[in-house]
Order: sequence, then C-alpha cells, then structure tokens
Amino acid sequence: MSLQPVIVGGGPAGMAAAIELARHGVRCTLLEEASRLGGVVYRGPLRDGVQLDYLGPRYSEALGKLHGDFLEQSGLIDVRLNHRVVGAEGTRALVVLDADEQLHEIEYPQLLLSAGCHERSVPFPGWTLPGVILLGGLQLQIKSGVVKPRGPVIIAGTGPLLPLVATQLHASGVKVAGVYEACAFGKIARESLALLNKPQLFLDGLSMLAYLKLHGIAMNYGWGVVEAHGEGELKSVSVAPYSQSWTPDMSRVERFEAQTLAVGYGFIPRTQLSQQMGLDHGFSDDGYLRAHSNVWQQSNQPHIHLAGDMGGIRGGEAAMLAGKSAATSILLQRGVLDEDLAHVRRDRYLGKLKSIVRFRAAVDRYTERGVGQTALPNADTVICRCEHATRADIDLALEQGVQDIASLKMRTRVSMGDCQGRMCVGYCSDRLRQATGRQDVGWLRPRFPIDPIPFSAFQSVGTEAASHE
Repeated sequence: MSLQPVIVGGGPAGMAAAIELARHGVRCTLLEEASRLGGVVYRGPLRDGVQLDYLGPRYSEALGKLHGDFLEQSGLIDVRLNHRVVGAEGTRALVVLDADEQLHEIEYPQLLLSAGCHERSVPFPGWTLPGVILLGGLQLQIKSGVVKPRGPVIIAGTGPLLPLVATQLHASGVKVAGVYEACAFGKIARESLALLNKPQLFLDGLSMLAYLKLHGIAMNYGWGVVEAHGEGELKSVSVAPYSQSWTPDMSRVERFEAQTLAVGYGFIPRTQLSQQMGLDHGFSDDGYLRAHSNVWQQSNQPHIHLAGDMGGIRGGEAAMLAGKSAATSILLQRGVLDEDLAHVRRDRYLGKLKSIVRFRAAVDRYTERGVGQTALPNADTVICRCEHATRADIDLALEQGVQDIASLKMRTRVSMGDCQGRMCVGYCSDRLRQATGRQDVGWLRPRFPIDPIPFSAFQSVGTEAASHE
C-alpha cells in the first residue's frame, strides 16, 4: 500500500490541502482530471502569456497567490493531470484512467475527496439548442482566455454569479443584451444584513451592479427564461416576469434576439464517487444530495475526508478552509501534529468559515427555486438528453403512481445514459417531491465506471490474454 495520502480534485480545496500537507513534510498524490490545476474557479488561462484583466485585480491576486503557494511546495506533491477517477475499490483504493488512457488502481491510507460540483440544469423549450449554455461553463470559457461566446448574450437564472459573469463578459468585449434574475429585488434586499457577513463580497456585488447600469446593461429582477428559439442554432430568447413561485406570466412574454443564452440556476455537488464508496449522504434544503462530514471534514469512514463543494456549495474561500481542515485531520492521523495543536488549527479554520456559512445561507434563501420552474418544459421537451425521455414520459409515469427515483428510472429510462443522471436527475427529483409530498424520494447510486472508459484502455488486457494462448 502506498504511504501517501491521495487527493481527488485539483481545485482550491485540493490545492490548499496539498499545500498544508507539504508544509509539514508529508508527500501526497493529487489527481486532477483537467490539464491544469485550480478547478473552475482558479484554473486560469489555458495558454501562457494570456492576460485576464477583465476578470478584475482581486481575482488575479487570489489566483496568483494560490498557484504561487502551490509552486513553493510542489516538490512534495505528486501531481497527476488528466487523470480521471472512474470508480472505487471499496474504501481503500481508486480506479484511475490516466492521460494515456490506461487504467490503474491507486491505494491510499488517507483520502481527500474534493471533486467539486456540476451545474443544475433546468429544462425548458429549446434548452438543447446550440448556443444555449450553462452559466458556469460560459464563465470557464472566458477564464480560459481562448474562447468567447457569440453576442448578443442573454443571461438568466438566479444568484450572484449572474451580474459577475455579465460584468466579465462586457469587460472582455462581448455584447450583453440583458440579465434576468428570477428572484424579486425585495427578497434579495431582505437578506442584506446577512449578506454583510462578507462585506467585501457585498461591496463587490454593488460595484458590479453599478458597472452594469453605467454601461446600459439592464438587470431585470423577478424575470426568467421561458423559451429559446431557433432552427439548428439559437436565434432568440423569450423571457417573462416570474411570480413568487417562479411561475411565468405568459401574457407578458418578451422576445429578444440572441446568439448565446447563459442559464445559471445553481450547482450540485459531485457525489458520484462518494456514493459509489457507500459514504453517508443526505439531502440539502434545496433538494440536492451532499456527503456528510464532521468538523474534521471526515466522512463516516474517518480516513476518507471531504472538502469543497462536495459537502455543500460555499465558494472558493470556504473550499480552501475546508481543505486545510481536512489536511489537519490527516496530519493528526499520521502523527505529524499532536492533538492540541491540531484542535487549535481546526478551530481557527472553523471560525473563519462561520461568516462564510452565514453569507451563503442568505444567498441560498433568496436563490431558492420556485416550484413553477418545473412547469416550463412542454410535453415534447427532452428532459433526459441521453435517453431522449420527454416531459410527457415523466408525466405519464407520475400519473401511474411512481413514487421514487428508482421506479421512475425503470419506467422512463431517465439517468440510464453515460452521464448517469447528472443532467436530468435534479428535474426528476423535483417533480417527484412535488407529486409525492416527500423530501426524500431516493437517489440513484452510480454504477461503475462513473465515466465511460475508452476501448483503448483494455488493449493491455487483450494482449495479456493472447499471451496465455
């Protein structure tokens, strides 16, 4: 067995944990599926020499510090880029697909899962058209410094990411036609006091709104997307005012030309691996599944730790603090830190997390999705893109008395494709909770492999078999 702790995910949580371990002389292995470290938040440009001035000085400073600290400790960190974890062997080994498309088994004494999150998809008529993109994916494009979306761009959804991306897009030279925040302004205003738990972020938000107003970009509160139009590609977008339950007023629909529609309705933790390992999970108030962890970031298996978005969506700063807490626990387990010092460090990180948690709770309250949103798709709107299951298929299953996600899967084939429900399970769960009145409608434990394995990975297996003939 390898004596090195293993970290899955090279975002802010994984990088912060690796830095902390290295500072105490502990070598670790860091597995990252992308070609660069930093995760979605701090990956930076894909090409050297690219300037991202339009992202703002605060972002550049945070990006530079994280990567600079990591570089200082890189001698003790075994970084394996383009390495995708496709499954687990119990709770002591991982199955990894490397950059050469070869499978390996990696054992570990301690493990940190910091796999991040994926975006919550909200189906509506036209959401599968080329030109309709999820908001986080669009932001990753402009952060890469390689690709910019075609304008005019319409941004719709909810949360602080909307004005941020709108500002970044405009500063990078992209035409932004309008921003549509589903939550009413009054509801956001009622959370102002709680949002002041992070005063700098609050002020940054006000600065973004001022920027949008200065450049004539309308910020529309209580409005949301209704439909995307086009043949083969996006041509226009229909929006309408939303009620308190996010039901659109179809008598007041407005239609605008657009070549890109960015839709952002929040994020869901990537728990496929933690589910496959059999770790404890539970539902958040917003209906997504998250892995349970204690104050040491330990799962119900104490040697397996969780950090970053896997335990709940809190942002980059919180992810780094959670990563440091997990590293502290690993150092304690390995006898590098004594218990008293470990407790002091952990409590310091927890203290810094408290204000972030209060801030994030305010964001979660005003971005809470309305039930009217599930009514957006038409009968023929595709919900499961892998299996082409439509809303009509799901409606019929519910009428026939389906009560849980497993039964819905058997009736309609939702989540049976390569993505294993990443795109459709959120909508399906929402519909089931509405139909049954139950919070827990079950979840689908991912099957092995979590992601598809190419045939080339089995070439060596075939060669070995032939040698025995």
